[in-house]
Amino acid sequence: MGVPRMQQPDERRDMVERQLRARDIVDENVLRAMERVPRELFIPEPERRRAYDDAALPIGAGQTISQPYMVARICEALSVRPGHKVLDVGTGSGYQAAVLAEVGAEVVTIERIPELAEQARANLAAAGYDQVEVQVGDGSLGVPDRAPFDGIAVAAAAPGLPETLYEQLRPGGRLVVPVGGPRAQRLEVIVRSPEGPAVVHSVPCRFVPLVGEEGFAG
Repeated sequence: MGVPRMQQPDERRDMVERQLRARDIVDENVLRAMERVPRELFIPEPERRRAYDDAALPIGAGQTISQPYMVARICEALSVRPGHKVLDVGTGSGYQAAVLAEVGAEVVTIERIPELAEQARANLAAAGYDQVEVQVGDGSLGVPDRAPFDGIAVAAAAPGLPETLYEQLRPGGRLVVPVGGPRAQRLEVIVRSPEGPAVVHSVPCRFVPLVGEEGFAG
């Protein structure tokens, strides 16, 4: 097979300028992280030529790597800062976890499909993010023994607020999750406050369904 072709840094810079900065992503920490993480290492080799396309791409097992804009939007909405502990629900190929780690977060990520989790570990190690903790399990229930989290990112659509994930936030922590039906959702930012969940509606989006006890049936 040979060594896979590595995209040049200018392809990442172009992605950041055209797909992110031009579309209202303003957090410079997120923009720098998106420019540094080699997205091509998180995509199956047949699709790597499309690594920096403005699109979600298949990664196997009926799952996708999210469109770069949605990865950046989730990271920005979380307001992650160095040292924050973040849970990434729906590891997929590991790309979102890598971007969160590049921003400076301590990342725990959970994937329900063992084969994808194994591949994500390999992808993260190849890209230099082997400090990310990858777990296998029902992401809709979070990782209670690693809680509380400063932020929780969910890369799959939930039918409503995942209460168990919300309860794993620190006070003031943020849960970013697509909420709606299987075909269309809104990306919601939910802050844990003394009065209960404070919800800010964000952008329309479309993600694969969150499968699990507090998601959709598998």
